[in-house]
Amino acid sequence: MSSIELTPSQKNILQELVNLYRESESAVKGEDIAEKVDRNPGTIRNQMQSLKALQLVEGVPGPKGGYKPTATAYDALQIQDMDQAADVPLAHEGSDIEDANVEEIDLTSVHHPEECRAEIKLQGSIADFHEGDTITVGPTPLSKLQIIGTLEGKDDTNNKLILTIDDMRAPAGEPEH
Repeated sequence: MSSIELTPSQKNILQELVNLYRESESAVKGEDIAEKVDRNPGTIRNQMQSLKALQLVEGVPGPKGGYKPTATAYDALQIQDMDQAADVPLAHEGSDIEDANVEEIDLTSVHHPEECRAEIKLQGSIADFHEGDTITVGPTPLSKLQIIGTLEGKDDTNNKLILTIDDMRAPAGEPEH
């Protein structure tokens, strides 16, 4: 595991670079990252210089150029290699999100049933999620756990959605079509 300490801003920028790179599988322009993290493109360029110095990103020159995350970037963000991972579906307001995969589910307060929360770490962008949205996670591969909750907040730095759990099912039944 990497021991690189990143600022919240660097972590946020690097996470969005990884998300955008996964979607396009090609170099990501600084302007695209700036739009996702709501920052000035000049700020992104400056941050990319420090991330390059840390060997977390590499620059790709030319008109189709931009930035690519290095293997070290995935370590620094503690992202597991999801190529062989099982697919854990995610639905937002009832629609399946194709380009997102649930990496981790943290049940933060199950001991308090009235305030039961879950933190959902995603691979994919969380930019289009908003407070009050209905989120459905799962079913997970082994336990068939399914969590239905209301989005209470987002942790952009760690790419997590924080849900108030409305319903939890295990094993979740197969939908009847």
